[in-house]
Amino acid sequence: MATILLLDSSEVAGKAMLGILAHGRHRGIVATKIADAWKVLHERMKIDVVFSELELKGEAGMSFLSRLRSDSFLKSVPVVIYTAANDQAQVHKALALGIQNYLIKPYTDEYIFNEIAKACANPWHNLQFEEEKSFCTQMGCSLDDLRGLREDLMDMLDKARAFFAKCATDSNPLDVQAQIDALSERAELCGVWGVVDYMKALKQKTDRAGGGAFDCCDEDLAFARKLISFHINPNQVDPADMTAEDLELLREAEARAAWMRNDVDQSGPVVSAEEVFRQVDALQACPVIDSVAAAFQMTFEHGTADNLKLVTDLVSRDPGLAAQALIAANSIHHDDVTTIDDLRTAVSLLGNIKLGAMAKMLPTVPERHVMVPPITWPNLWMFQVAVGHVAHYTAKYLEFEVVDAFAQTAGLIHDIGKLVLLKLFPFGFPAMVAYSRERNVPLHVAEKKFLGCTSREMAEQFAVKHGLPAHYCNVIRWVEEPALATDDIELVGVVSLSRHICLHNHVGFCGDTPKDAVPLIEETAAWRVLRPRVFPSFQLNKFSTQVHAYCLELKQTLSGHHA
Repeated sequence: MATILLLDSSEVAGKAMLGILAHGRHRGIVATKIADAWKVLHERMKIDVVFSELELKGEAGMSFLSRLRSDSFLKSVPVVIYTAANDQAQVHKALALGIQNYLIKPYTDEYIFNEIAKACANPWHNLQFEEEKSFCTQMGCSLDDLRGLREDLMDMLDKARAFFAKCATDSNPLDVQAQIDALSERAELCGVWGVVDYMKALKQKTDRAGGGAFDCCDEDLAFARKLISFHINPNQVDPADMTAEDLELLREAEARAAWMRNDVDQSGPVVSAEEVFRQVDALQACPVIDSVAAAFQMTFEHGTADNLKLVTDLVSRDPGLAAQALIAANSIHHDDVTTIDDLRTAVSLLGNIKLGAMAKMLPTVPERHVMVPPITWPNLWMFQVAVGHVAHYTAKYLEFEVVDAFAQTAGLIHDIGKLVLLKLFPFGFPAMVAYSRERNVPLHVAEKKFLGCTSREMAEQFAVKHGLPAHYCNVIRWVEEPALATDDIELVGVVSLSRHICLHNHVGFCGDTPKDAVPLIEETAAWRVLRPRVFPSFQLNKFSTQVHAYCLELKQTLSGHHA
């Protein structure tokens, strides 16, 4: 796991980067100003690579890069320029300053992970020090001897801080040259080249600036000592490495533990169904995973939203975006007769301005809240997208022409209740998953134990209140009990069967049903609904074989394509 510093004044860019890093199990820190980025680099040792925008609010990103490259200790930090500016003069200037790469926004997961891998292949911290084994052989000392020399250098740096602090106020400091030479010789003796370079630069400054050369010595030497300490003990936990995010994670862990302690079999639901539905009614829009929302918003910030196909593709492969686009399109469409059921039509009707406004007001769910193994966001996303694809495949195969128009979207959004649940009760979700696994019961049973209702009931309440088209409301309501559907029974049956098929073929994972308890197609409630409606020559065995092969293909395709 690597730690990345992003310097970018855009809040959306920060969220998008953090979401991408989470997919690769990396950590990210976002700085919106150069001073903030500089502070992070001096306080935290575990920064592996910097991604930087060149166009910052009120600042020039190139000045940060220039300052970094002139710093004796940080000059080797790998920097990737990831910017909206495609200026050849800027590209040449950045390359001349030794950047690792120059990339153009919007972000691409593959490029980011490749740059992280390159940076971590030879960590920049190591470039500050001579390689230990070969250096010990050359110097005729042991590794313990070398460590002792470097610890002695740390002590010398501590003492030198007080000495140089006096030099900063003394118009004619004595023994400055001797002090610089002593530190430089000890640093060279133990192969700490960053300190050697710093002392060389300090000597040149004293010749030019006199006492003013020592103004930053205290901070610089403190950092040098910290750098050596980190090199000696790379696994040490520095309190400075505890970010606001780390503290927030600790608070979240305590909240999850509180939910876990509830014995709902004895005490009943932690939250009443009435309170749950009150909170559902208070939602202004369909929740979306934070990294998805940020990526969607970036398309409008960087002009790529002019490509309507790109926007439609983003919406049609995320359940939260799809549901909200349909809700938004129908809220502005005042024809009581016509309902907007098609995603492409919804996107076209909304247009860039309304979609851009929608992108900014989406309630978000941090992706880490879905990391409740075996449930993860990539697995849950894959399952929902796969149900949509299989529903479309099944509707065409069964020759349900009317159903075919809605099947893929219905399958995609049939489980948006999980997003609603995660938005409202993120710390309760792990307790529900644990209850489900420990007692080997479906997840919706655990949901009812903790909340007095299920995520499906929450989704139904949300969908009806916000005017999601009736086709989709009926699927959400009846997908687990298709025989009870009073309307759109074929569509409900197709999505219900597709959900079963994806579970049976392990395409993603939603946590609703234990995988080893999935029955054969002919034994499902969905097939009992659909069987009287298929054409006379229909062969179930042939369909089962072909849809299984389709699922294998889907799994391979979706595995490398997160939302």
